Amino acid sequence: MAFASVASRDGNVLGFLAGLGAFLIWGFLVLFWSMLDAVPPLEILCYRIVFSFVTLLPVVLLTGRWDEIAAAARNRKIALIMFASSCTVGCNWFLYIWAVSTGQILETSLGYYINPLVNVLIGFLFLHERPTRLQGVAIGVAAAGVLWSFWGQNGFPWLGLSLAFTFALYGYIRKTVSVEALPGLFMETVVLTPLALGCIAWLYGHGEGFLLQPKLWEGFLLFASGTVTSLPMVLFAYAARHMRLMTLGLLQYISPTCAFFLGIFVFHQELNHSALFTFVCIWLALLLYTFESWRQAHHLPYRGRPDGKHLQKKPRQSGA
Repeated sequence: MAFASVASRDGNVLGFLAGLGAFLIWGFLVLFWSMLDAVPPLEILCYRIVFSFVTLLPVVLLTGRWDEIAAAARNRKIALIMFASSCTVGCNWFLYIWAVSTGQILETSLGYYINPLVNVLIGFLFLHERPTRLQGVAIGVAAAGVLWSFWGQNGFPWLGLSLAFTFALYGYIRKTVSVEALPGLFMETVVLTPLALGCIAWLYGHGEGFLLQPKLWEGFLLFASGTVTSLPMVLFAYAARHMRLMTLGLLQYISPTCAFFLGIFVFHQELNHSALFTFVCIWLALLLYTFESWRQAHHLPYRGRPDGKHLQKKPRQSGA
């Protein structure tokens, strides 16, 4: 009933369900990658890229997006930006797969909890977006939690921060180019596929890799990696167009929450007092951040632009 109420307020039940599905898939990807623990992380990444290309190609052709992709590729500036986004998302994918393969599930959860706050920081540094006082407090609380993890002898959470910063940087890069989610993801796989195929061929030529001793179950999972990469992106793109961004922003916490509970109850990872304090700080920071986002969405008479100017806020339309 609660989900239906939220969906009806958003004006599109399908949009809400698409967003929910996207973040649930991302949240449970931990289980998917853990089933491929016999395959090295770099090789998993290569097959993920190749089969993402294979999965997306017919979708692009059937939806008539080829002309849009070709036009973007002919624009030198857009092509260079998409190359940068390809490298960034490839790095993020590898870090995530490597984290799961090495049993660092809670680090992935921490990283994607921190991600919205890193977005605010990047907006301040590169887009001249001035964070509100409460957003500044939220970033400070999160930073205190990260420093406590280091001082508490857990070690500096470089993996979680790397995941957060690479994904936030990817979001920033994609924000600067007018390419939609599906064509953009396809262009990124086009850039990365030759590198992935080259790596697979190199491994095979040196007597290594999955192709030397292929197994049916692992082969099926590697092939399915293209679908589990592409499907949530398509669902997310649909949700972003058919529901309020405030609700979509709240749904993003589903993924790290799934990873957190899977890490504790399925993978039996230890959550000592120092790590727990770090998570509490992050959760408190996200609570402040979410409250401030809600306050801005409902009470501020003006909205900011990246250039520091302001526009008169238009009346909210139903379902926008």
